[in-house]
Amino acid sequence: MKKVSIITINYNGKLVTEELLHSLQYINTYPNLEVVVVDNASRENPVPEWQEKYPHYTFMRAEENEGFAAGNNLGIDAATGDFLFFINNDTIVTPTLIAQMVEAMEANEKIGLLSPKIMYHEKPNIIQYCGFTPMNFYTCRNACIGQYEEDKGQYNAASGTTGYVHGAAMMARKEHIALVGKMPENFFLYYEEGDWCEMFKRKQLDIEVLTTAVIYHKESMAVGKNSVLKEYFITRNRILFIRRNAWFYQNFVFLLYFFLVVTPKKIIGFAIKCEWKFIVAFIQAVWWNLTNSRTSNFLYIPKY
Repeated sequence: MKKVSIITINYNGKLVTEELLHSLQYINTYPNLEVVVVDNASRENPVPEWQEKYPHYTFMRAEENEGFAAGNNLGIDAATGDFLFFINNDTIVTPTLIAQMVEAMEANEKIGLLSPKIMYHEKPNIIQYCGFTPMNFYTCRNACIGQYEEDKGQYNAASGTTGYVHGAAMMARKEHIALVGKMPENFFLYYEEGDWCEMFKRKQLDIEVLTTAVIYHKESMAVGKNSVLKEYFITRNRILFIRRNAWFYQNFVFLLYFFLVVTPKKIIGFAIKCEWKFIVAFIQAVWWNLTNSRTSNFLYIPKY
């Protein structure tokens, strides 16, 4: 039986993380499991307490919070499993989730990254994710399949190739990560899993979704559904994603679209609502891209 390493990141979410660990211990039925928890420099260090409470799990603490990808990369270095399953700390597993994911991965060696169907925890009959459509590199837009729909099994036969996995739950082979490289740390938050998918695609590996496997997600508990920080990183990383993954002519068209359509729409919308901090965050995100090179790992994190 293949060994699975669960990798999850904690940042100021001690109780939420413990609910995930409880589900891995008492709900999950897959036996050959390793759990690696990376604390991303939370204000209070939960690791000593967790080491006593969960002695069979592995806990690490980053000295600084360098982002979602950097935290997961620490987990990659510590993991010893054949398969690495990256799941958000605000998720709850279902009994056969991991077994189903492993079975799908073993059935197709070309799968590079695999996500399950993701349901909203607060509304467990409502879908959050059943795959993504391909990216439009001229606008940096795509659609999340099934989102907000009631789950009536309408996507249970739709497993297979998808545009992108979902960062809340994605499985990979450790040997493929060695081939492709670890998660790109340029992004800090948002878009890193999309960029990673593009890295896997360039190695001729498939990106797939398994719609018969289910995980529940308490979305946006860490950042907030309408935060200034979220606006900054989504804007900044939307541009960065295109810079890193699109052809020259796609970059050119995207920049025209972004500055002629997206920018005035965003600024006018925020101004109407008197959301001045959001305007500042938007401008700072654009400025970051204008002043940093294509491959820069420099991170400027505004204090909002």
